[in-house]
Amino acid sequence: MEVLGKVHVIGGTETVGNKGFTKRLLVIETEEQYKQTIPVDFVKDKTSVLDAYKVGDSVKVSVNVRGSEYNGKYYVNLQGWKIEKLGVVTASEFEVPVAAESDLPF
Repeated sequence: MEVLGKVHVIGGTETVGNKGFTKRLLVIETEEQYKQTIPVDFVKDKTSVLDAYKVGDSVKVSVNVRGSEYNGKYYVNLQGWKIEKLGVVTASEFEVPVAAESDLPF
């Protein structure tokens, strides 16, 4: 599953529990009519992939949906495993080269 949007928040790396489990929060703001802020956790060795990104970057994040149960309550979270920067298209990329006068057929 993929989530598209702009980086809204990049959290710091946190260590959870006694065994040194690490995680890092990324919040994506979608660009739909009714914008959503979607939290995505990057865990273990994937926490460092967020170092190359900053707030405001347009990205595509590949996620896995994870669910769990604790004391009769159910929880769901998105676990990120890949992130890609989406390019911004500029007007100069749409410029059409103009043919030289000698190239014209008339």
